[in-house]
Amino acid sequence: MAKTTVTKEALAVAYSQKALYATLHTGDPGSTGANVTGSRVAITWTVGGSDGQVSGTAAITVAASTTVTYAGFWDASTAGNFIDGGALPASYTGAGTYTLTVTYTEN
Repeated sequence: MAKTTVTKEALAVAYSQKALYATLHTGDPGSTGANVTGSRVAITWTVGGSDGQVSGTAAITVAASTTVTYAGFWDASTAGNFIDGGALPASYTGAGTYTLTVTYTEN
């Protein structure tokens, strides 16, 4: 059964309400959030429309001599649950601030 655009949008918005914090990772976080570096940072999500997409940004500090290649998403600032993760468009080597920009699309 195909999802309607209303359903897709509702599921995308639900994702943004669950994936509240972002982390950067030095390797694939897998299904547990492994290889995390640094602290969790709140994500600012933009929702709306009927396209089944939400977009988010987070400014995350990267320590000197650290190369990050993945991002992860969590439902709490500490402890909580690992929601999802994926590869960055390109690796980033700190020190500095990496601005994570992500778009979640419900298919």
